[in-house]
Amino acid sequence: MPGVVEPHDGLAAAVQQIVLSSDENYTDQLIPVMRDLRHSDRAAHLIQALNQVSSDREADIERMCNSNHQGFINSVNSLQRVREGTMTLTSEIMTLSQSIQASTEKLAEQKKALVDSRGVRQNIDEATLALKDCLELLRLANQVHELLGKKNHYAALRALDELQNVHLREVTRYKIAEMIEKSVPATQTLIREAVMTDLNTWLFRIRETSQFLGEVAFYHTEMRRARQKERSGKDEYLGSFKLNSAIGLVADESEEFDVLNNDEVQVDFSPLYECMHIHDALGQNDRFRTEYAATRRRQKELLLPTSLNLLDEDGSGLSSLLEGIAGFAIVERATMKKTDGLRTSVDVDELWDSMCQSAITLISSALPTVDNDEKLLKIKGVIALFVQTMDSWGYSVTSLDTLLLTLFEKYAQLLKKRFSDDFQEIVSTDDYMPMLINNLDEYDKVVNSLDELLCEKVCQSLIERLSSQYPGQIVQILTNLEHFETACKELQILLAEARSSTSAAGPIVLAATQRFEDGKKTAEKRIFELVNSKIDDLIETAEYEWMSATPTQEPSPYMVELTRYLSNIMSSVLLGLPTAVKSLIYFDALDHAARSILALPLSPHITRISPAAVAALTTDVDHLTNFVNSLGNAAVLQENLDEIRQTVELMGAENAEEFFEAGRAGRRFGKVDKMTGAVLLEKVAQGAPPPPPAPASVPAPATQAKPAGQFSTLSSRLGINK
Repeated sequence: MPGVVEPHDGLAAAVQQIVLSSDENYTDQLIPVMRDLRHSDRAAHLIQALNQVSSDREADIERMCNSNHQGFINSVNSLQRVREGTMTLTSEIMTLSQSIQASTEKLAEQKKALVDSRGVRQNIDEATLALKDCLELLRLANQVHELLGKKNHYAALRALDELQNVHLREVTRYKIAEMIEKSVPATQTLIREAVMTDLNTWLFRIRETSQFLGEVAFYHTEMRRARQKERSGKDEYLGSFKLNSAIGLVADESEEFDVLNNDEVQVDFSPLYECMHIHDALGQNDRFRTEYAATRRRQKELLLPTSLNLLDEDGSGLSSLLEGIAGFAIVERATMKKTDGLRTSVDVDELWDSMCQSAITLISSALPTVDNDEKLLKIKGVIALFVQTMDSWGYSVTSLDTLLLTLFEKYAQLLKKRFSDDFQEIVSTDDYMPMLINNLDEYDKVVNSLDELLCEKVCQSLIERLSSQYPGQIVQILTNLEHFETACKELQILLAEARSSTSAAGPIVLAATQRFEDGKKTAEKRIFELVNSKIDDLIETAEYEWMSATPTQEPSPYMVELTRYLSNIMSSVLLGLPTAVKSLIYFDALDHAARSILALPLSPHITRISPAAVAALTTDVDHLTNFVNSLGNAAVLQENLDEIRQTVELMGAENAEEFFEAGRAGRRFGKVDKMTGAVLLEKVAQGAPPPPPAPASVPAPATQAKPAGQFSTLSSRLGINK
């Protein structure tokens, strides 16, 4: 119990409350007491009260200890025992703790193993999912090859496109996606090669079918010809028109016969369409167009034999050749119509012209072996059937018409030979009795049968064709006219030799000989006109900047094109002409070109010419000169360029006064026309840049004159007007 504290101003009660209060809130009991301690004496009284309480407490404790010593000892012993037990328990707890720690470590290891196993399980799941995705990719990739193996080329290409643009985008994180992505171009190449293989197979079958296709086309034309002949027999007006003419087509039957799809032959264009579709999907239309054109050119070459036999009894060699060409050309024309842009009319016509020229060459080479006029008529019939058939397909048959004229010439020669043989036989078996001619008409008929035929039919028909715009045709006509002229001269000799020695003397002159000679000159003149017209067209494109301030080192485009044209036409179109005629054409063409080029700076509307323009003109003339130097017989051809070379040299000369000196001008400018030279020099002087101003300290010479005035004075001195 707390001791009795003597009250001082209520402090004893406060201390009593502190003693009775619990440990945790004694401070809260002390705060109001401390708040009232405003004077130090009260604080001292508080401390005194606290000390009194403390003393009382110690006395109570000592009293309690004195009365309970043995119990305290016992308590200490008990406490010792408890402590020993506690130590034992602590040891057991430590042992248990170690056991628990070991169990915990083992559990942690097992948990770690569980976590690791869960990670492995997750990796396995992810690997399984990746494997499924990759297997799906492989399945789709294999599906492409399976479709390719089944020749479903477009389906394979669509599957490959879906694989590339859809499925591969979903699994780009896998290495196999990159591998398949890299293999896509190779697979596209496989699809393209596969479809090209099918196309080549189709083209091979087409090539094998071409001859039969041409045979069917020939038969159909023959039937149309027979039906037209039958209709012409009933109507004289229709009889005046040929097969495939406008009237003939109108009067023809309305039923159309499809040569490419009938009971005898069927041409399926599906492989070609599929190949075009595949290349369009691959974006390789231009490549396919080029390869297809090259393949058709190779097939065209395989179609043509190296030689031709015209002497076989059934004429199978010529028929097979022309039927094959016809079938090939019909397929080409049908391909151009059935497809969009695969075959242009230029490509088709180029192959047609090449095949026609090859066939003409083969026939012309084998023609000398034919010595029977009836056999020649059969050959002409086959060619005429070929011409009529291909004319109905829109092909140009002009060169074949020329071949028919050649056959006519050959036929005339055979008739002449047969007539000569028959005449010799008649002479050898003649009893030398006079030939009776009843009237003058019979006599004129005997004398003039052949000469009139050559003049009116052969020569006139060839001259009428000279209006063509194609130099190649004019060259062929010129060749034909030359051959006919030679034939007429030989015929004159033959007739003179066959004439009786007792008849009137003197040579036999056919009017046709002079007609063919005149026609040949007309053809040569026509070639000159066409070549010079082309030269004029090229020179008209010349664009000189006559007051240009910048010199150029390259020849003008028109000059490059002009020399290229002259080189090409002489090495291709005019190659078959005699050397003398070709040289004359070259000579005339260069002379015309030089005069036309020289006329450019002489144009009245050109009043001034700069040094740079003179240099450009000089470069072009040098280019033309170098071209002529590369030709044969250059020394003769260079004479045509002397005037223009010396003229441009004069225009660029530093000392132009030499031109007006008679003695010196002849050495350098002998070919230059005086009036032309004076006019050009004045234009060059007008276009020359003004001289730099003289320094102020040095006055200009009083005798210095302007160049233009100088040339004007010299011109007037020579008596040359502008």
